[in-house]
Amino acid sequence: MDGEAAHPTARAVRYHGRMSEPQATQDTDVQEEQHDSRTMYELIGGEARLRELVDRFYDLMQLEGDFAGIHAMHPVPNDGSRDKLFMFLSGWMGGPNLFIERYGHPMLRARHLPFAIGTSERDQWLRCMAMALEDMGYDYELRLRLMNAFFQTADWMRNRPH
Repeated sequence: MDGEAAHPTARAVRYHGRMSEPQATQDTDVQEEQHDSRTMYELIGGEARLRELVDRFYDLMQLEGDFAGIHAMHPVPNDGSRDKLFMFLSGWMGGPNLFIERYGHPMLRARHLPFAIGTSERDQWLRCMAMALEDMGYDYELRLRLMNAFFQTADWMRNRPH
């Protein structure tokens, strides 16, 4: 296994080399972050910012040829997909459980079984989300934290080896 494969999250957050490196922080900043009990939902800015993130994610998916594989899996128009991802991420990040309230348990893997999802599709999704997070101006540490969590879920969604 090469170094990139060993650290796919790092590869995703460096989607095309634009990612800025973390700035040096003082010990007080690190201690403050360790005691931060806010949810991811709160850290990203709540409902309005989550909606912006989801919209940016789907806009990039439509605009960037690198994401043609995952774009082809979505209906056109993709308004329903946007809404479902927004509702899911709201609860997943510790905000209102909008998806569960409307659709019940997410059953992510079962809902995605009709789609062939391998490492290429997983990595396209992760790169697209990494681009959206960076375009939204989130700091490096928050992006890395989110991408680590997204990787765990995205990797679990694979239903074919490659």
